[in-house]
Amino acid sequence: MIEPDISRNLSMELARVTEAAALKSGRWMGRNEKERADAAAVDAMRQVLGTIEMSGEVVIGEGEKDKAPMLYYGERLGRADHPEVDIAVDPVDGTRLVALGMPNAICVLAIAERGALYAWEHIAYMEKIAVGPDAKGAIDLTAPVAVNLQNIARAKAREVDDLTVVILDRPRHEQIIRDVRDAGARLKLITDGDVAGALMAAMDNTGIDVLMGIGGSPEAVIGACALKCVGGDMQCRLWARNDEERALAKENGVDLERIYGIDDLVGGDDVFFAATGITDGELLDGVHYRGKTATTHTLVMRAVSGTIRYIHTTHRLDKLSALTNIQFD
Repeated sequence: MIEPDISRNLSMELARVTEAAALKSGRWMGRNEKERADAAAVDAMRQVLGTIEMSGEVVIGEGEKDKAPMLYYGERLGRADHPEVDIAVDPVDGTRLVALGMPNAICVLAIAERGALYAWEHIAYMEKIAVGPDAKGAIDLTAPVAVNLQNIARAKAREVDDLTVVILDRPRHEQIIRDVRDAGARLKLITDGDVAGALMAAMDNTGIDVLMGIGGSPEAVIGACALKCVGGDMQCRLWARNDEERALAKENGVDLERIYGIDDLVGGDDVFFAATGITDGELLDGVHYRGKTATTHTLVMRAVSGTIRYIHTTHRLDKLSALTNIQFD
């Protein structure tokens, strides 16, 4: 048997990172301060990531080095020389959801072996279709919506009108929304939370069968990490917003018609994924503060073993603050 490059199980250490971020960001729920909610999560993530025995490089982050406090592309984190890993991070998937006290805001983190993650960040959006393991191999981004829904329904031993599609509620999706409705499927529109949408499509008991539409390219890679862990499937294609992005792609030899499969977005199986709820949602409970304690709900997964863990945690805020030097209470 070949020993994985990331031989140590880092799941619980990553859970500590997303829990810390959620505990800090959750204080800003409903206060209409999305920048502060995001900055709080970033600060907590950076501090806890720095304690992990790994050599990590941020390849999916929030900005460039001079745009602090973001976790920037190329930032090095961890306190060891090995294992060498790529880091994909979305400190708050759904900052507006936190700011307005709406459901499904989560803190998200994934790591993979060095060089495994697709990281060309110059085009911000991708067309996407994503499903869980029971519909793996049944999707084709180049096919009409109705054909995809028929194939997904067949794979899941259902009818099309049994399926629920999650789509970001954006003007660019008017046609695909019409196509879903014309095909007879049910529809869940979400205002934000691109990664959460992919997770809902992949996991049992969310009521969601497929993610469709155009969303962030970084979020596509992070979502692919989660899908790789559960055995799901995803296809994406870069979506240029304007002539400038089309010219940039041409200049760099990037084919805008190329379909990226899940293995193109995330190579290999040395992948870990963690997410902690900030606000309550279909996938995870949010942070609940109880004076001297707080509770969190976290999902952690590992692709090489196929392990999926849901962790309900009660935190003693004074002890956690003393241990981490992060003020939680």
